[in-house]
Amino acid sequence: MRGLLSRLLFGFMWLARFLPFRALAAVGEALGGLLFWLIPERRKVTRINLAKCFPDLSEEQREALARAHFRAFMRSFIDRGVLWWSRPERVEALVQLEGFEHLQALAGEKVVLLAPHFLGLDAGGIRLSKQWPRMASMYSRQKDPLFNRILHRARLRFGGQIYPRQAGLRRILRAVQSGEAFYYLPDMDFGPKAAVFVPFFGVPAATTVGLSYIARITGAHVVPCVTRMLPDGRYVARLYPAWTGFPGGDDAADARRMLAFIEERVKEMPEQYLWMHKRFKTRPEGEAKFY
Repeated sequence: MRGLLSRLLFGFMWLARFLPFRALAAVGEALGGLLFWLIPERRKVTRINLAKCFPDLSEEQREALARAHFRAFMRSFIDRGVLWWSRPERVEALVQLEGFEHLQALAGEKVVLLAPHFLGLDAGGIRLSKQWPRMASMYSRQKDPLFNRILHRARLRFGGQIYPRQAGLRRILRAVQSGEAFYYLPDMDFGPKAAVFVPFFGVPAATTVGLSYIARITGAHVVPCVTRMLPDGRYVARLYPAWTGFPGGDDAADARRMLAFIEERVKEMPEQYLWMHKRFKTRPEGEAKFY
């Protein structure tokens, strides 16, 4: 049954990709409104995360933000039909690049692209891989074999490399050392291993020190990349200037610097951060669980 539903969904996405961008966005947002009621567990996680991170908002404001998040989430998923199967010219029209000169200035040097979990991250990553073929990233294997195959093929359609998360950082270090720009997503809760607790919107969050470790071992520059969903149905992937003084020698301070940057971007587009993820799943010893 799951396989049939997957085929129906991906078939719908393949057809919907021919719609104008505004119409495609409207379809995705409408489905997101429905999704809000179909997955109560993720609805609960989203509400808890928003309550922890935005205690000053009223319950009504947080509820509106949660609904907006689900609409944006489903829009970003349906838009993947364009990213996966449309002509390269249409992908370029869907996703604009801003600040690409910051990456061009580092041609021939080692680079890690810090790509936090905003909903447009796949759009930004695939678009960048077309413009900058020596890209590498990691992926988590999906439970659905069809989804896993499609996702793997899509992220490689313009070249580059993709490594399973289970491969660990050693393989990534070799990739960065060889000159591949690593599109890194280090802002999820991966458990206590190789992590420090630092505040995220004032809440202690288990945060991997992988960004500092990779930059320190390889001497790579860290270039943040954040992809924003636009009201007209398109996206803009913005590259920021490479960080100076990073890593700074203190893993906790480095992790806090990363989260502070993400917080600022969240404030700019709060509905577009991945609030469905159990960001505070790992708790300091003795602290009660949130979920």
